[in-house]
Amino acid sequence: MDKELLRQIVAQQKNGLFGNKTIKRELLDEISGSFKDNRIIILTGIRRCGKSTLLTQLMETKKKYCYVNFEDERFIDFKAQDFEQLNEVLIEIYGNPETYFFDEVQNIEKFETFVRRLQDQGKKVIITGSNASLLSKELGTRLTGRYKAFGVYPFSFSEFLAFKKIVPEKNWFFLAEKKVKLASLFSEYLLEGGLPEYLKYKDTTYVKTVFENILYRDIIARYSIRRQKLVKELVNILATNVSLLFTYNALKKSLGLSNAITVKEYVSYLENSFLFFEMQKFDFSVRKQLNAPKKIFLADSAFHKISGANFSPNKGRLLENLVFIELKRRGEETFYYAGNKECDFLVKNGTKIKEAMQVCYVLNKENRERELNGLIEAMQKFKLKQGIILTFEQEEEIKIKNKKIKIVPTFKWLLENKW
Repeated sequence: MDKELLRQIVAQQKNGLFGNKTIKRELLDEISGSFKDNRIIILTGIRRCGKSTLLTQLMETKKKYCYVNFEDERFIDFKAQDFEQLNEVLIEIYGNPETYFFDEVQNIEKFETFVRRLQDQGKKVIITGSNASLLSKELGTRLTGRYKAFGVYPFSFSEFLAFKKIVPEKNWFFLAEKKVKLASLFSEYLLEGGLPEYLKYKDTTYVKTVFENILYRDIIARYSIRRQKLVKELVNILATNVSLLFTYNALKKSLGLSNAITVKEYVSYLENSFLFFEMQKFDFSVRKQLNAPKKIFLADSAFHKISGANFSPNKGRLLENLVFIELKRRGEETFYYAGNKECDFLVKNGTKIKEAMQVCYVLNKENRERELNGLIEAMQKFKLKQGIILTFEQEEEIKIKNKKIKIVPTFKWLLENKW
């Protein structure tokens, strides 16, 4: 690749840094703590969730660094052998960098070889990627044990509040006016999601563009899928059935396919792009667990607006989706429970189930017994003394069969560890 063009790209990208001011991401301090050793830091997550912003926030804490965004279309002819030339340009423009920030570097084949060489030279490397399988495949073979990965998600509720320039205090839960305000803001967050740029302008065409970029660039183009219409139909079915159970065989029939293997592959591509997530049923038998129906969740509520066949939002299912994403953000391993009754979430720690949770937008006389019985059965099964039901705004504490059940507004649960 022409060295003068590399100079132009690097210089222009350098001049464009720090122009987009936004709120401090909650992951920032945890990631900064990983600068103490020489492991490569990997930030993974869906497109436009804030990975690049995190990079600039990390850069602001460093002196000798350099930055390259490989999403720039001018890198289309860049090959692995051009890395040394690029490194010379980076040294020329940035001085002698000690920390290398590479955005979407997985677009370049064999990038991991250069990254490893930098690491061997004592450099700190931070990279971002929008595809799980590519990162894990390449880095898993060449860089085993040499990196630490962080999952980046759209804004959490507390980040959403910071974006709105609102700093809640713990006593707000006990002040009627403040609690109503929090509930109202949470309702907005539930429906609008946490994509930073979308929240800034509230332009659904932006969400549509991000969605289509994921679909065409991260899935259809990356995996050379010819049956584009089939992928779109699958995405619509999954988006319509967020938080509901599905099987590959049922999807196969809905799509008019002859086998379920294709469906399974396509769903794995959607997961690799971080657009959708599967959740399995908990079972002590791995075989039964793999064969049981799964639940599907969407990366952000904003995508629910422009995909699927939902003419009005199902707030109960959106609430369950939101809780699932928050549990992933916290790094929890989750399953659903299905015995005689059902429970929405089991949280696993090591070999033990540490928590059972139900999610219910409004707990009323029609669903109260069902929600309680499903939770109690799961608590008894896994010998848990306490369970939780997350609602939109109801709050209560009850005791049944020596079990304590806390009914908590979801916005309170989301904020309770922030003080």
